[in-house]
Amino acid sequence: MAELARNTELQLDTKPKSPWLEAWVIFKRNRLALVGLGIVTFFVLLAIFAPLIAPYGINEQDLSKRLLPPSADNWFGTDDFGRDILSRVIHGARISLWVGFFSVLGSVIIGALLGLIAGYYGGLIDTIISRFFDILLAFPSILLAIAIVSILGPSLQNALIAIAVINIPNFGRLIRSRVLSVKQEEYILAANAIGMSDGRIIFHHVLPNSITPIIVQGTLAIATAIIEAAALGFLGLGAQAPTPEWGKMLADAKGYLVQAPGTLFFPGLAIMLTVLGFNLLGDGLRDALDPKMKQQ
Repeated sequence: MAELARNTELQLDTKPKSPWLEAWVIFKRNRLALVGLGIVTFFVLLAIFAPLIAPYGINEQDLSKRLLPPSADNWFGTDDFGRDILSRVIHGARISLWVGFFSVLGSVIIGALLGLIAGYYGGLIDTIISRFFDILLAFPSILLAIAIVSILGPSLQNALIAIAVINIPNFGRLIRSRVLSVKQEEYILAANAIGMSDGRIIFHHVLPNSITPIIVQGTLAIATAIIEAAALGFLGLGAQAPTPEWGKMLADAKGYLVQAPGTLFFPGLAIMLTVLGFNLLGDGLRDALDPKMKQQ
């Protein structure tokens, strides 16, 4: 009986696991990845429940309390208009995550679509799309974003569009290289042989088997997008007053660094922690989902 029990347990242990379950097991072993997941979860919850958590309104002014240091009434102090910095930082999480997520989503959709077409069809189509990616990559990303926002006009929505555009080639080239590899697999060749349509092959076979690197790159790209949005806001090309966007808060506080350092420190800390969280999470996902990392 003991031998039978051991054999049964061995069979259960060697039973094939779901790839996603296996990735989750690997991910849980990475402590830094769990820290990143915790940070990201914290800021996401902060953004979702901002109106309930923030102690004051984001534009609630009291000039008699301007530039106060942290206190029991105002944990992060107040800005030059007497507004509570903690409340504005909390609501700023909603704006920064919104810009980061939707700009990356737009980049993924457009970049992945172009990369799929270029990698699958090749030839002249591949050449044209690849040269388009090269043109976008020829410009420093932040300068290209500034140029786009300058043409469209300073606003948070235009900053989102600019960030989405400058990240398109990153996802396009990534998915293109993956498609070039996947389309040589036997199941793709078999699908072509039986006359399956290109659209069905691309969206039912090629794309699902190319999605892993997009998940990893997308997570890391959100961190970059948050920094780019903050940079545009700092330059006055992103969110406009009185929107409590972290980059704009840094720009408004730069003249009070000595008098009230908290006005600059806390928005900067929020940016740093959010970016750190997404980078740690992205590194953990890469280690868990990349087959080469699994072998190591």
